[in-house]
Amino acid sequence: MADGDVRLSALGLRFVGADIDGRKALFRAALLEYVPLVALIRRVLDERPKHEAPAARFRGELEDHLAPGDAARSLRAATAWGRYAELFAYDEARHVFSLENPS
Repeated sequence: MADGDVRLSALGLRFVGADIDGRKALFRAALLEYVPLVALIRRVLDERPKHEAPAARFRGELEDHLAPGDAARSLRAATAWGRYAELFAYDEARHVFSLENPS
């Protein structure tokens, strides 16, 4: 392998060869397995009768371990990833996560 070359794993090759729905499914599985914050958001939504939770609930938990700015950035990243993977929806006006459009 020369400098700058990339070698894809078997999973990477599956991702590259998949259509958009297949890529989202692979990304969704990886998020739930390797990103505890995303898994927590989904678990809380699954457990609540209305399947909603305020963002402040997760931001507060992150701020127990991170500076406020870092907590906000981490939550924004997890939100974007979870939305892309269709694990949950996020209402930016209400600052509420929901299962409105999950797959």
